[in-house]
Formats: sequence, structure tokens, C-alpha cells
Amino acid sequence: MPLGLVPAAFAQDNPLSDKDGLTLLGDRPVNAETPAHLLDDAITPTERHFVRNNGLLPFDMDAEGWTLTIDGFVDNPMTMSIAELRESFEVITRALHIECGGNGRSAFDPPARGNQWTVGAVACSEWTGVRLKDVLAAAGVQPSAVYTGHEGADIHLSGDPEQSPLSRGIPIDKALNDESILIAFEMNGGALHPMNGAPLRLVVPGWPGSCSQKWLTRIQVRDVVHDGAKMGGQSYRVPAYPVAPGTDVPNEDMVIIEAMPVKSIVTFPENGTETGLSSDVRGHAWVGDRTIERLEVSIDFGSTWQDAELDAPVNPGAWQNWRSAVTFPMAGYYEIWARATDSEGVSQPHAISWNPRGYLNNTMHRVGVMAG
Repeated sequence: MPLGLVPAAFAQDNPLSDKDGLTLLGDRPVNAETPAHLLDDAITPTERHFVRNNGLLPFDMDAEGWTLTIDGFVDNPMTMSIAELRESFEVITRALHIECGGNGRSAFDPPARGNQWTVGAVACSEWTGVRLKDVLAAAGVQPSAVYTGHEGADIHLSGDPEQSPLSRGIPIDKALNDESILIAFEMNGGALHPMNGAPLRLVVPGWPGSCSQKWLTRIQVRDVVHDGAKMGGQSYRVPAYPVAPGTDVPNEDMVIIEAMPVKSIVTFPENGTETGLSSDVRGHAWVGDRTIERLEVSIDFGSTWQDAELDAPVNPGAWQNWRSAVTFPMAGYYEIWARATDSEGVSQPHAISWNPRGYLNNTMHRVGVMAG
């Protein structure tokens, strides 16, 4: 078959054959989210980790022959195999959350272009790899460095090998100083899932998932802000000022998304289920470069709130698990709302400012139940 068509053919057959309960949003490229109640685990199982692709899967994902190149504005350009990465740098395992920048897009009105994610484009799995900062230190980043540029082996939807479906990066200060950013080669104690970037990927917790390049082949250190695929225009950017819904915002007025906003999710009980007059409630909360300091629950549409028990993150970059118990005053329909507040005192809102691509929706999550 012509270049680029084989992965699509496989995807149309069954793109999520070894994923559990995910909702397929599209098969070219494959994108699928996890229903909230299937995210109940403290550590997201591989089979329940959401899938966000911009192109087609690489033909070859063999870990044995895979290499990573570090070049650009560095003193010691290098190309290393996965085995050499393991041998040359400290290997660590961390629970790290990844969230698509467009998670929650389906709630925007007027609708925003892109996959219509509800709340399930987020996960917190255990990743094993080496610190990006350690690898960059070995390469010797030069003083003129400004940004990283990440490249992967995935194939553009057109099949054109000269085009890239996605090539994004992060500011060099972030890359050099964040202990949590990993070049990962294991996921939950096993090999990376093909749909989640096998055999090598970046994991940049707290920033848009697009920064966590999958099928990673190259990290270029640049002396300008990276200008790879989906770095410009309106991709992963929001207006520099509040705009009215439906506004046509000029590209020059859009700014790059960096740290993600404070957010939480209710994973139990499941939306639309029945419960007694009392119920356990639980879920997760997360935020970009901060921590969650408070999680509150309401059963009366935000009129009153009660504090939930909130765990500290198991390590920097992990989401935080929370739980509570609620008692309903009488039988009937209720909504359970969750509201997280971060370490800078910023809480989740009832509504957010509209933006053309439907990014950063961190409005309070709620589930409806019939009590009694």
C-alpha cells in the first residue's frame, strides 16, 4: 500500500483493540478518551490511558534499533540508543499526569474546531525513563539556547515524509530545571503502548500533552522559539486578552499555552447512576506547575461546599487523589460538583472565557445521580 495508508487501514479495523472502554472520537488520526468513571484508579492503567494522535503511527516501533538525537545549540551533539540512555543516566520511575490542551472542548459554545473531548483526555500513569535535564546537561546547552524542538517518527496524514504532523517544544529554562520531565521508555512497568508513543516519548507533566512528543527521535536545542508543526497560528494558543464567543482572533494576538490550569474530576459515582441517601465520592485533581491545596464537594449546585480529604501528590507531576462522603437530604435527583483550589489560591470557575480552539476548559466537573 502507498506510504501512510497501512496504519490508517489497521486503525479502521480496530484502533483500540487492547484499550479498555475508551470512546473513539476519530480514526484518522486515532483519538479516544476515557469515560470519567474508568479513571477511578490512582494510577491509570495502560489500557485506560487516553489516545491523542496528530498523524499516523510509525511503521517501525522496534525499541532495539531506536535512537534519539540531541543536537542544535549544544556543545556535544549525540545520538543514543535506548540501551545507551539507560546505561548513561539515572533511570527513575514517576507517576506523571498528561492532559490534552483541548480536554473539555465539547462544552464550548459556539463549538470550537477539533476533537470534541468531554473530560477524559487526561491520565496519570507511572513512567520510567531518564530526566530530560540530565540528557541536556550531558549535551552541553549553549548560552544562546531559547527553546527545545521535539520531533517524532509519526507520519503526516497526507503520507508525505517531508511533512510533520506535530513538532512542538518548551522553553529551555523549563527543560533544564524541571526534575519531572522524562524521556520515557516504560509505562506502568512495561513497554510503552504503541498508541502512547512506543518505544520512546517525552512526558512533560502539567503542560499541554502536545509537549510530550510521542515516538521521540530528536530533541533540537534552538536559539529561537521553536517553529515546528502546530507551534504557530492558533494551534495550542489562546487569545492574549478576553474575547466574546465566536470572535475571529488574529494569529498575532494568540499566545502559546504553557502551564495548564487547576482542574479536578469526579470518578465515583458514575454519572447517571443510582445511589442511596449517602454515598462515597472520589476523584483526582491536578494543576500545571503548582499543587492542589483544597478540594471541595457540593450537592446543591454550589450553594454550599464541604471539604474533601485530599492526598498530597505521590511525587511532583502526579495528580492528587481525593475522597469524601455526602449525605442527601431526601430522595431525588442531585448533582455532585467538585472544585479544586491550587497553591496560589486559584479555584476552578463555573465558566471560562471562550477561545477559538477550545483549550483550557477547567470548569467544575459534575455528575448527576438519583439518590434513594
